[in-house]
Amino acid sequence: MPDIDKEASGPSYSVVRLCESLIQLAVDSNIALVGGEGHKSYVHSFPKGVGPARLGRSPLMRRWLREQVVSGKADIVHNHSLWMMPNVYPGWATKRSTVPYIVSPRGTLSSWALSSGSKVKRFFWPLVQKPSMTHVTCFHATADAEYEDIRRMGYRQPVAVIPNGIDLPDLQPGKVASARTLLFLGRLHPVKGVDFLLKAWRTLAREFPDWSLKIVGPDNNETARSLVALANNLTLPRVEFAGPVYGAEKLNVYQASDLYVLPTHSENFAMTVAEALACGVPVVVSQGAPWSGVLGKGAGWWPEIGEEPLLAALRQAMACPREELSLMGSAGRQWMNDEFSWSSVAERMLATYSWVLGRGDRPACVRLD
Repeated sequence: MPDIDKEASGPSYSVVRLCESLIQLAVDSNIALVGGEGHKSYVHSFPKGVGPARLGRSPLMRRWLREQVVSGKADIVHNHSLWMMPNVYPGWATKRSTVPYIVSPRGTLSSWALSSGSKVKRFFWPLVQKPSMTHVTCFHATADAEYEDIRRMGYRQPVAVIPNGIDLPDLQPGKVASARTLLFLGRLHPVKGVDFLLKAWRTLAREFPDWSLKIVGPDNNETARSLVALANNLTLPRVEFAGPVYGAEKLNVYQASDLYVLPTHSENFAMTVAEALACGVPVVVSQGAPWSGVLGKGAGWWPEIGEEPLLAALRQAMACPREELSLMGSAGRQWMNDEFSWSSVAERMLATYSWVLGRGDRPACVRLD
C-alpha cells in the first residue's frame, strides 16, 4: 500500500487491522509501504525516490518486492489501492511468476474516482497502472458496489466480496446534555458531499433549534476553507468546524453525538459509518456508500445522493426522540459485532488466499459471475 498516515480510518486502519488479524491466524503477513515509519515488526517502510511525491516512487520497494517473489518468500502478493507507484510495483513483481496477485481497489475504480482528481490519471491508467494488472488472479471488493465497479471496468477475474472489519469500543455512560449533536466525521474533500449538508442545515437549523452540527476531520486541498466560506455565506447557526481527531478522542466524539451523517458522492466502504455504528450511533448515509443494510437492521437512513433527499432523511431522523435513536444505535452496534468482526473478516480472506493457491474449495464470498 502507499502509506499509513496518522491513525486515519480507511485503508490506514483497515489494511493494518487485516494484517494483524491474519497474523493471529498464524499467517506470516507483512505490509510494504513508502514513507511513514515501520513502527511495527510486520511493517516494511521504504524511502521515496526521485520524482513527484504524488506518485510515491521507491526503487528500493520495487526491488524488495521482486526479491520476495523470486526467492519464494511470498506465497501471495496483495495490493491495496491504485494510482501510485507502490500500487504498480506488486504487478511488476508478480508478472511472469507463479505467485498469485490479488488487488483491492479500495474505491479507486468508482466512477467518481475515475472522473475526478489529477489529470495525470488519463495517462497513468493506460500506460502504467492497467498494464500492471493484466495478470491479476483475484480481486477483493469491500461491498457489492465495488464488485460492480470492477466488472464495469471489464475485469472478469474472480472477486472476493469481503467487508472491512471494525473494532467495537467500550461505551461511555449515556448522554445527559440537553443539546443534541449531528456529526460529520471524515476527510474534508469534495467527494464527501459536505456542501449538501451545509445547504440542508440552513433549513434544519431553523426547524430543530436544540440541535447543533459538528464537522470533524482533516482538510484536503483547502476544502475546509471553501466549506467555512459556504457556511458563512449561508449565515448558518450552530455549526462547528473542529479539525481532525484520532484515537480515543475520536471515539469520544462519536459517542457524544446523537446522529452521524455522511452525504457522500462515492465510497467503496466508508469506515466512518462502521465506526459510528460500533459506537452505538445511528447514521444517515447517502446511497453513494454501500450501506443499504442500515435500513434492514433499523440502524439508520439511506437516502439518495443530493441536498433534497438528505434534507428529508435528516428531518425525519432529527425528529426522533433521543431514546429511539439510542435503540437504533444499539441495533447498529450489534450488527457490527455479529457480521464485521476482524476475526471473521480475516478468516474469509485466508479462505480466499487458500483457494487461489489451490489449497481449498472456493469460499462463498468469491464470485465468478
